[in-house]
Amino acid sequence: MSDIQSNISADEALQRLREGNERFLHGEIRLAGQVREQLKGLEHSQQPFATILGCSDSRVPPEVIFDCGIGELFVIRVAGNVFSNEIAASLQYAGAHLHTHLFVVLGHQNCGAVKAALTNRDQGEVHRSRIQLLVNSILPGLPPFDPGLSPEERTTQAIESNIRWTVQQILDTPEAQLRLKEGKVRIVGALVEIKTGHVKFFD
Repeated sequence: MSDIQSNISADEALQRLREGNERFLHGEIRLAGQVREQLKGLEHSQQPFATILGCSDSRVPPEVIFDCGIGELFVIRVAGNVFSNEIAASLQYAGAHLHTHLFVVLGHQNCGAVKAALTNRDQGEVHRSRIQLLVNSILPGLPPFDPGLSPEERTTQAIESNIRWTVQQILDTPEAQLRLKEGKVRIVGALVEIKTGHVKFFD
């Protein structure tokens, strides 16, 4: 593992994620069975090359779908990949102390948190108290839908909108604004196709 991972540019980091996902899709896993080897040299520090804000869903572990080893990604996971003050603090830590230049908001197909937000908005279903707090974080990012869309299309559109909503909330923070002015940081959204594991990055 490189000792200069934190010096990788945002564009280089994004390319590494793309290449890792391609290896995963083709079954060409780079680091299978090397966990103990990966841990060597990481006892006192970490130098991840990218930060991922992903959903808690058990089907989409970022390290697996991007074929990354221990110490290569700084991963924050929360149901619905929603934004909060606690998430902002973790992102700030990644930028200020781990010096990652790429930040990815990673959502996925059939996200249960987004589906819960849809049933709350469209059918008035109220969820358990703490789940409803999570739903409330998603609702502002849901768009009005074309009435001609199928339920599946509505769900997909809502999931993609939620990813973009989280990206926008991050972009609006003073910390992100400052780092973006420096021209060294990228904040992008991405969607995992559950059936295949393919990751689509948003422009």
